[in-house]
Amino acid sequence: MTVLTSEWLKIRSVRSTYLVLGLSLSTVFLGLALAAAAAGMYDAASPEQQARAKIADLEEVFTIVPQLCMGVLGTLVITSEYTTGMIRTSLALVPRRWPVVAAKSVVVGGLGLLVGAVTVFGTYFAARVVLGDRFSGAYMSAFSDRLPLLIAFSFTVPVFALLGVGLGAILRSVPGTTAIIVGLVYVLPMIIGKIPEPWSERLGSLMIGALPREITGDTITTSVYGSLLSPPAAAAVMIAYVAVPLCLAIWLLRRRDA
Repeated sequence: MTVLTSEWLKIRSVRSTYLVLGLSLSTVFLGLALAAAAAGMYDAASPEQQARAKIADLEEVFTIVPQLCMGVLGTLVITSEYTTGMIRTSLALVPRRWPVVAAKSVVVGGLGLLVGAVTVFGTYFAARVVLGDRFSGAYMSAFSDRLPLLIAFSFTVPVFALLGVGLGAILRSVPGTTAIIVGLVYVLPMIIGKIPEPWSERLGSLMIGALPREITGDTITTSVYGSLLSPPAAAAVMIAYVAVPLCLAIWLLRRRDA
């Protein structure tokens, strides 16, 4: 508990934490602005155009913002200590070492859960209020029907936060860890989308962006992602994205010098 309290005080004491959290929460306002723009375009369109008009799930589109932000926060939580040399003090006070990574993971993961829920649900409700029954009632389905998918998407945010902690502890590099996180969010899915089938869908099904819909059994055909995994398999892959780098980080931390 002492280690956990210490890590919470550390993360609260730096301005970058509040900057990253602010950028993450701005997702709701970005979604609101885009929804308002889409509503204006829809209202100005002809009835024929309105009948054909479609809109993406804005809470899914904008999840990339808190994913990246919390991934960077998780990275900074661990790499900043290597940069300043504070990690030596932390490990001297906690000789077993693994509680340091565990405490950082709990703090960052908890913030990621909160940010993920606020941004995903906030963006959804903002779009629902602004768009109403436009776009063939895309946002008028029962909230209970959307709830499992919204929860699944919100969980991807702490996944990236914990990825940042794990990869940051492994690489000890902000640029290197950030590059991997950006690649997972944006670059790798585009590359996989260009690979010939069936490998495009097979690999796309393993991407974090594909897992929420696979976990809830909700398939989509207009995406670079695949949908081949069963819900239990998709949940296992999401857990592996967190468990593998964190376990490797703990193993390396116990075997190499700070």
